[in-house]
Amino acid sequence: MKPLIKAVIPLPGPRGFAQACGEGMAEGKEKTRSLAEDSTRVLFWVLILLLSRVPSCLGLRCAKNSVVPPDMMGWPWLSCLLLPALVVSVAANTAPMFAANMSTVSLPEDLPVGAEAFWLVARDQENDELEYGISGSHAYFFSVTSNTGEVKLASLLDYETLYWFAITISVSDSYNNRVQREMQVIVEDRNDNAPVFQGISFSTNVSETLPVGSVVLSVLATDKDTGSSGAVVYSIENVIPATEGSEYLFRILPNGSIILNGSLNYNSKSSFYQLELKACDSGGLYDNRTVFQCSSSVFVSISVIDKPDLDPQFVREFYSASVAEDAPQGTSVLKVEAMDGDRGINDPVIYSISNSTRPGWFDIGKQDGVITVNSPLDREQLLEEDEEVQVQVTATEMHPNIHGQEAKASIWVTLRVTDVNDHVPEFYNCSLQDCAFTPDETQANFAGYVDEHASTRIPIEDLTMVGNNGTFLLTLGGPDAEAFSVSPQRAVGSVDVQVLVREPSLVDYERQSVMLVQVTATDSVSGNASVASVTIHLRDTNDHRPTFPLSMYNLSVFEHSAVGSVVTDSIHLRKQACPVLINCMVGSEGMASTQCPITCLSASQASDPDTGEGGHVTYSLLPGNGADIFAVDPDSGQVTVRDRELLDREKQAVYYLTLQATDGGNLSSSTTLQIHVLDVNDNSPVVSGSYNIFVQEEEGNVSVAIQAHDNDQPDTNNSLLHFSLLPSPYSHNFSVDPDKGILRNLGPLDREAINPTLGGRIVLSVNVSDSGEPALWTTVSVTITVEDINDNLPIFNQSRYSFWVRERDPEVQVGVVEAWDADQTEANNRISFSLSGSGANNFMVRGSVLGSGQAAGRLSLPSDVSLDYETQASFSLIVSAENVDAQGHETTAEVLVAVEDVNDVPPTLDSASLQGIRVAENGSQHGILGNVVAQDRDTMSQVEVQLVNVICTKAGVDVGSLCHGWFSVLANGSVLINQSEAIDYEACDLVTLVVRAYDVTTDPRFQAYSDNVIIPELVLPNQQVASVRARDDDSGNNAAILFSILQVDFIAKDGAVTAFQGFFRVSTSSEASVFTGNIETEWCPPTFRSLLTSLDSTLQGTYQVTVKAQDNPSEGLAQEASITLNLFTVDQSYRVRLQFSLSKEEVGANSEEIKAALAQATRTTVYIVDIQDIASPVRARGRSYLDAYFVFSNGSALTLDQLNMMIRNDQDSLTQLLQLGLVVLGSQESQESESPDTLRNVTIGLGVALLLVIVIFSTIIMCTQKSYQRKLRAVKAAKEARKTAVGVMPPGSAIPGTNVYNTERANPMLNLPAKDLGFESQSSSSDLDHISINSLDDNSVDLENRTQEIKARCGMSWYRGFLT
Repeated sequence: MKPLIKAVIPLPGPRGFAQACGEGMAEGKEKTRSLAEDSTRVLFWVLILLLSRVPSCLGLRCAKNSVVPPDMMGWPWLSCLLLPALVVSVAANTAPMFAANMSTVSLPEDLPVGAEAFWLVARDQENDELEYGISGSHAYFFSVTSNTGEVKLASLLDYETLYWFAITISVSDSYNNRVQREMQVIVEDRNDNAPVFQGISFSTNVSETLPVGSVVLSVLATDKDTGSSGAVVYSIENVIPATEGSEYLFRILPNGSIILNGSLNYNSKSSFYQLELKACDSGGLYDNRTVFQCSSSVFVSISVIDKPDLDPQFVREFYSASVAEDAPQGTSVLKVEAMDGDRGINDPVIYSISNSTRPGWFDIGKQDGVITVNSPLDREQLLEEDEEVQVQVTATEMHPNIHGQEAKASIWVTLRVTDVNDHVPEFYNCSLQDCAFTPDETQANFAGYVDEHASTRIPIEDLTMVGNNGTFLLTLGGPDAEAFSVSPQRAVGSVDVQVLVREPSLVDYERQSVMLVQVTATDSVSGNASVASVTIHLRDTNDHRPTFPLSMYNLSVFEHSAVGSVVTDSIHLRKQACPVLINCMVGSEGMASTQCPITCLSASQASDPDTGEGGHVTYSLLPGNGADIFAVDPDSGQVTVRDRELLDREKQAVYYLTLQATDGGNLSSSTTLQIHVLDVNDNSPVVSGSYNIFVQEEEGNVSVAIQAHDNDQPDTNNSLLHFSLLPSPYSHNFSVDPDKGILRNLGPLDREAINPTLGGRIVLSVNVSDSGEPALWTTVSVTITVEDINDNLPIFNQSRYSFWVRERDPEVQVGVVEAWDADQTEANNRISFSLSGSGANNFMVRGSVLGSGQAAGRLSLPSDVSLDYETQASFSLIVSAENVDAQGHETTAEVLVAVEDVNDVPPTLDSASLQGIRVAENGSQHGILGNVVAQDRDTMSQVEVQLVNVICTKAGVDVGSLCHGWFSVLANGSVLINQSEAIDYEACDLVTLVVRAYDVTTDPRFQAYSDNVIIPELVLPNQQVASVRARDDDSGNNAAILFSILQVDFIAKDGAVTAFQGFFRVSTSSEASVFTGNIETEWCPPTFRSLLTSLDSTLQGTYQVTVKAQDNPSEGLAQEASITLNLFTVDQSYRVRLQFSLSKEEVGANSEEIKAALAQATRTTVYIVDIQDIASPVRARGRSYLDAYFVFSNGSALTLDQLNMMIRNDQDSLTQLLQLGLVVLGSQESQESESPDTLRNVTIGLGVALLLVIVIFSTIIMCTQKSYQRKLRAVKAAKEARKTAVGVMPPGSAIPGTNVYNTERANPMLNLPAKDLGFESQSSSSDLDHISINSLDDNSVDLENRTQEIKARCGMSWYRGFLT
């Protein structure tokens, strides 16, 4: 039996089953495609399929040349069981489906443009080629490869601007409607923002006594990023000035508080600090690596305020002066000078004498510090005090110090009182220590004793004689005056007077036993004199001893003379006697000076009249001060320098040596050597302290005294100091007092005049030299740091700038201005720019640093601002450049920005040219009927008038396209008759030409429409949908404006234009001088009411409403203006229903609050279209519902899912809505159709289930009957097989169509007992059953070979799956 249908219809189930039907599968696929194209053919093929499967249940084969596998024959009801599925499964091509994970995607915000973002994945059961797409208001972020689904980033993401948005993804297989799904895109934050300091100026003043650990100043920096990328860490990068210890003087806490980390000092440290601060985040991912973003540096200015914490300081370390004892009261003696140790305060100083060795003798001026004589002076009272008065001067500041105590300093001043002759010298018979200087002790005659031939300078014994009063000269006279001398020869005050042996040879007892001399004391000033007689009694002695010609030698030697230098030489010269005192001076090289005649050098030689050994004299220096410095030749008596290092005048200026001469008889005599050490300029000046001075430019002054001294002999040229400035690049700006060493600046100091590489530091070299020969000097460096102040304003490189920019181009750079500041520090030369002038809010200027003190201001348009040539063709701006601490001072330049016209304004039609035209029929009129006037405000416009549509009506009834060729409109607006003879009034009495103006040169980026105004497609009557404003510069009634609607056109999405009348109305209101026209919907006539309620299906497009504003003049013609508004319709699928627990009246009363909360959460315009009570509140969660649209300014609207997410993200708005009774969010369709859809689905499901049960049971009964009949035939075949012997072939071949078999092909199950009539269709006899099904066919079945063939063709996996 052949199959009824040659082609096989494959099932949507396992593909292996369809393959089992052989070559019919390919044809089946073709048939499947055809079924999707024609629904009527689907029913036909289902019927054919049903009929083709029925024979299978009856044991028939599938198709020609295609045999069902034998093992399938054991399933007699398989096809029957699949029959209901086949009936249900036959359908058209199925639509593709997106993968389950195609609902949310997360992308990092640093993903570069062009990089792979994600893949759109969908599957199609037919494996058709798919086409992917992305749409929605945020689709511009991505570009999709339509045939692969690869999505790449097309516009940069920014988490800080938009951290979440939704897009609509779609897929199509070209056979079904496009499948769409909303996908949520979550933007992941990345570390793409650096911290920014809040504020641009940081400065403060702190006291120098601020305790360590105190807060100096607090700064704040913020980072827009989140997590560790937004955690700010502060650091101090640099401290200016960079002196020793300043680096750690301040520290900054994590909260931005700057802490004092060390002590301040206005005088010894800087009075001004600048801290360079930087803020960095804690690091975060950016471009797949961890990066740290840091802010630009800011500078904190810290001014140290000086506090009175230092005592005053005297200018000099030592003060001394001389005054005559007869100076009158008030005589100025000396001026002392002190200054406040606190430079920043400079408190006045008050002087006083706090102590004195002679109280009351002197006084001092409190203000000027001049010491004056206050009472009579008496030098004689100071004889024991070296004729000096010590006065302690105290300098006290006028105001107390920070501790509330007096700030003062003291210094001792030495005042020497010089003598004035006012007494007559007198002699007293007493010793100086015991003398009371009473009149009873006054005496004129004295007596004493001395050995004969006593040595020179041997005083007269037992002579107690004291001279007193004044400065006087002592001389010796009398008959024996040549033999003696008096000592001292000059006396001051009181002194022991001694008569000394002068000429021992004359003191000879043998010649004279008593000798008489007179001592005369003569006042050195007045000449007054007194005389005392001295009687000298001689004692006889052995007087032959060595003698010196002189009793004392007054010698001089230069300090540090070479070893061996001769001080005196008395070797072999013996001539006449020299004067009593010999002044000799030996040079530093030991040569005799011309001041001492060479013959005088022999006077130091001792002589002895004795002869022989007794006359041999040996010289030696007696132990004493200087014996280790000098040496004497024992034979010649020559005195030389022994140690030059110890011969230092600064250690000791005069040495007294005793030179002893001893003869052979051990008799000796001595003489005194008074050696004066002469000063040599061997000490350089010594400078005390170091000099680092900080002073602010312009206002600060330098005044510092260089402290120096010289250890050479005072009051000589060797210690007289001289100060001078060595030449240097900036030494001409300063001067130094040559005597006092006070360094001052000659004029204001300018930091900008100093080489910038020096950092404001001027190093001066002050030379301190003495006046000796040769002069010695010392150089000291004085570092003066000139601290920068903000004393220079920025300067533009041009006084006027001219730029141009195209209109309608947002976020473009307009131009660059440049300025520079001469200040040297970054804190003072940083420049910020600002804009002012009319229209300055349309621009933004962003500064950038070009170099030190140089900056550029980049003038650009913000991202949300574009210019309009028609509104304003040029802008005159003022750009200002100022410093951070400029205190209001700035420099300006003029900026002229010209706006380049872009063809962006749509043309308009002159309403006056759109008047009705009458024309005669039947060829009676030709040519131009009228002219439509089009206008465009753009300068480069090229306007054409286009015919959009032609409407033919007869008695108000549309007659189709009958009149479409009658008239034409040229590009210049001319209306022409094309077919004059065809014009027939009886066929068409009104021809409406719909025209529009089109600008050929309009920029493709802009639409030729006015500002968009949004209107939902379902609006309530009398609801405001838009508004316009106008004003008239006239006054009174002439300024009153009335609005009216000229024309309403509906432009469909396919471009078709339909005119409406009476669809909108406008009401006029005014406030001050501004009139507002509120455009509202009105009740429509029945003709249009159906259109209004079906905008979502028939009127998808834009309403173009032209509004006219006209004044009402008291006289003359009215003035008017017009504007065209585009009102977009919104698809009804965006209508969202919100359920409330309140009644309709309560929701209506709270509608404004509800609307405000929804607008705040969604940032959209909310249109409420209906508020009603719920009909079945028992089953609903709310009592009433509110239908609304949520529309963006570009015409797109929110879906239910987007609204749900946005409300949940705004917790404040959600809380407010819940308080207003919100309980459920849902779409109108879902809530209205939820219950009916559920009931319908349940009913259909029950019906299908019942039908399947009936079909299955019917199939089981039929297949059971067929199986039983097969069993009976198998039993009969077994009986016939038993009659044939094993291995014997019956004669003749097997008869097709009968139960005669060959032995090799005998079914093993034929050996079953004949009485076995079991109905187990799943037993091992299934192979027999399958073969038996085809036993009546033309072809016999080879079970083993056929099984192998099926396995090879369909695969082992399918074969096993089929069996299971």
